Amino acid sequence: MLSRTASSLYWLGRYFERADFIARLVEATVRLDVLSSQPAGEAAWASALAVTETEEPFATLGGNLSQTEVVRFLTLDSSHPGSIVRCVDMARNNAKAVRTALTREAWTAINRAWLLFENRTTPRSTTDQLNLVEAVKTETRGFEGAVHRMLRNQTTWFIRLGQAVERADNTARLLDVKYHILLPEGERLGGAIDRDQWTTILQTVSAVTAYRWLYNDGLRPADVIDLLLARAELPRSLAASVEETVDVLNLLAKRTGNHGEADRMARMRASRMAKTRSGEVIASGLHQFLQAFIAENALLHGAIGRQFKFHNAVVDRSSHDLPLHPAAGPARPDASADP
Repeated sequence: MLSRTASSLYWLGRYFERADFIARLVEATVRLDVLSSQPAGEAAWASALAVTETEEPFATLGGNLSQTEVVRFLTLDSSHPGSIVRCVDMARNNAKAVRTALTREAWTAINRAWLLFENRTTPRSTTDQLNLVEAVKTETRGFEGAVHRMLRNQTTWFIRLGQAVERADNTARLLDVKYHILLPEGERLGGAIDRDQWTTILQTVSAVTAYRWLYNDGLRPADVIDLLLARAELPRSLAASVEETVDVLNLLAKRTGNHGEADRMARMRASRMAKTRSGEVIASGLHQFLQAFIAENALLHGAIGRQFKFHNAVVDRSSHDLPLHPAAGPARPDASADP
């Protein structure tokens, strides 16, 4: 497989996974702000911007931290790389570059997601907002299902590799922002807003039912952290993403004979994660652990690009190369992986 083809497939996986995550984040934040017993207001929408590292572009536009403004910004605003429409557009551009490698079902899901935003006006009502993100989720699920029905070959594996790397980054950032930013000042831990916010975290990663199956003591922050960190049964947990990255790199190495820096980094990270206990992480500093994980994930992302000689991918060049604020950790690597 040509390196530029592999690169486009990898970025296709990343961008479509990111679009799905932002849709889930918007849906969960709408529910937190509008449908919870105590609406979170600006704090909820500030946290959504923090997770996606879009506070600075949003502030530049001079918008208010309101539901309508932030939903429009994260869904329809193509002026920054953290919106669903921008991610879908970049995913489609990459898919066009490798069109013959995709099945009709996979291409249809991508194209239908793109068509969702054609001539789309700002969704102002809560119903319209939820309908839009649900439609995005439907198409991303359709794409993921189509990928799983494709031949088990390099095309599938490079898409899955991009998805796994992106999923790990998303979950780590989501958990880190909740732990340090989201709870409004003066609100007590364990209060109504705190419980609603932890529930929102579970909703964002589709883990509410999984949590109830695995834990019997009601909603406890320590158990939510354990689920998202260490339980490989949950597809969007850090443990599961780390395992999948190793598995896909092993498949690629067997098929192509190409193994090196990325494989070593992925295996070392998986070995450490297998020994990680959430209680110890919380005691020693969850924020520090997550920042280190995000940084290592970015380094692995770069190693993948070097190992497979990614060139000429359709990559969004408008992202920042540095963190948007000191606590944000490494910037989301929209372009930094390209040699």
